[in-house]
Amino acid sequence: MSTAVAEGKTWEGGNAPLKVSYGKMMMWFFIVSDALTFSGFLAAYGFSRFKFIDAWPIADEVFTHFPFFHGVDAPMYYVAFMTFILIISSVTMVLAVDAGHHLNKSKVTIYMFLTIIFGLIFVGSQAWEWNTFINGDYGAVQTKGGNILQFGHYVDKDGEQVFKRVAVRDFAVTAAHQDRTQHENRNGIWFASEGALPAYTMDEVIHGLQANKDVLVRTQIINEHGEKTVLSREESINQIMKNGKLYVEGANLHVNEYGSPLFADFFFFITGFHGFHVFSGVLINIIIFFNVVLGTYERRGSYEMVEKVGLYWHFVDLVWVFVFTFFYLV
Repeated sequence: MSTAVAEGKTWEGGNAPLKVSYGKMMMWFFIVSDALTFSGFLAAYGFSRFKFIDAWPIADEVFTHFPFFHGVDAPMYYVAFMTFILIISSVTMVLAVDAGHHLNKSKVTIYMFLTIIFGLIFVGSQAWEWNTFINGDYGAVQTKGGNILQFGHYVDKDGEQVFKRVAVRDFAVTAAHQDRTQHENRNGIWFASEGALPAYTMDEVIHGLQANKDVLVRTQIINEHGEKTVLSREESINQIMKNGKLYVEGANLHVNEYGSPLFADFFFFITGFHGFHVFSGVLINIIIFFNVVLGTYERRGSYEMVEKVGLYWHFVDLVWVFVFTFFYLV
């Protein structure tokens, strides 16, 4: 085959398809494929959220904590702070890329450093949020059907009766506590074991509920007012005595004191997957940062590596906007 014929049948775009470098094109391919992955996860979450719409946890009641302010009710404040930090990190990344276009090493160094700091703050904040979510705050009772029953009482707020959560540890009667050894495969059936024993038995919860006449039970079912259903005093005691199965505290892949265990499953998986992306981005940014400091890209006469990692960082920022919307706002 002649050279002319071969040249007529092959694309000669060289190393710049669509007028961008091969490296940037591959980064775009990765971003598109990763966007499809996140889309699948969020679509699955949306489907489950819609299917169990009348029993899904209310975000304003789940994410109410703020570091160093124990007992302060601050719904969504810290999540908003995390989002603000990540958006600011995207701004500093834009400034780093722009400085790279002007071959300004000092500014690239400063803005890359700030991006890394903001990224570390976000990852640390997400770890703190996970820890708070896992440990829980009030505790609840899981029914035989797998539903969650929470406890609280009505308080007067601005002339209106508002339901306020009460921690089980504040009313559970521990005098009737009976010691029980945790079953492990080394001291029982060799192939079976159980998790950590609950902090309170159902008898302790029932006795405490009966002794505190102002404590009521709230189910996970959301009424027409968008609030969880609060039972009467008699209904509360009957519900706990007849359907109460296990005291649960916090959230994990099996139970969730805030409501449906599916919420915790999706929360850990999707936010964890995104957190891994942010952590990976921070590590890559650190590598690029040291290359900038060492003058690697200045000698090349191009800061394209900063631009490529910037594309990845903006993608991670954009994904968080959707994760934030799905988990915290909808």
